[in-house]
Amino acid sequence: MKAISSMATRHVLADLLEAAASSGLPAVEVESVGGVDAAARVADGEPFDLVFLASGALKKLAADGHVSGPMVPLVLSQTAVAVPSGSSSPASRPDGPAFADASELRDALRSANRIGYSTGPSGTALVKMIDDWGMTDEVGDRLMQAQPGVPVAKSVAAGVVDLGFQQLSELVGQPGVRILGVMPDDCAIDTVFAGAVATASTSPARAAEVLAFLASDSVDEVKSRHAFGVPAH
Repeated sequence: MKAISSMATRHVLADLLEAAASSGLPAVEVESVGGVDAAARVADGEPFDLVFLASGALKKLAADGHVSGPMVPLVLSQTAVAVPSGSSSPASRPDGPAFADASELRDALRSANRIGYSTGPSGTALVKMIDDWGMTDEVGDRLMQAQPGVPVAKSVAAGVVDLGFQQLSELVGQPGVRILGVMPDDCAIDTVFAGAVATASTSPARAAEVLAFLASDSVDEVKSRHAFGVPAH
């Protein structure tokens, strides 16, 4: 079977699908690309059995008839804040929010010279939040969007940006990056990634079986190991 996913879930999907194959389900070959590109390829009719994307992107594909059956929530991803590993300020809070509240985060944005964000849903939400705060004119020229499929962590590690926003799972374990913590509760940006059977699938029933396994409690530990939460069903 063939599947396509955004880059954000590539590592966790590899382990989840390995567990599915070990349980006797069909092997699935996943191609991970930028989420925008993945959605475009599915919309263009490229043949896949399964599609793994942020829930908003999947809903649009479903509305247009490119995926069928239920959209199954698989993992919950929190957006985290990172700085280059050599940076001494601000202090890290690895077990909690990077800043105490939205006010502290706004101060950090004002102090940053270059702010990195992704092409994915977390980046879209961050830009909207900054606009809602009335800060676009103040910091907009310092916002630097990563190229599709390129992790924000790479820009942070290279010192191209001095404050980076990316899903926690994309930052954990990356060299040259110090994670300050997740975004504060009063302005948290969380993304649910889900799966669906592609309308073009030649084995939709078997694809649905794989999807059900990926949503089962038996693989919760795999999701946790990759810094993802389990979404409510």
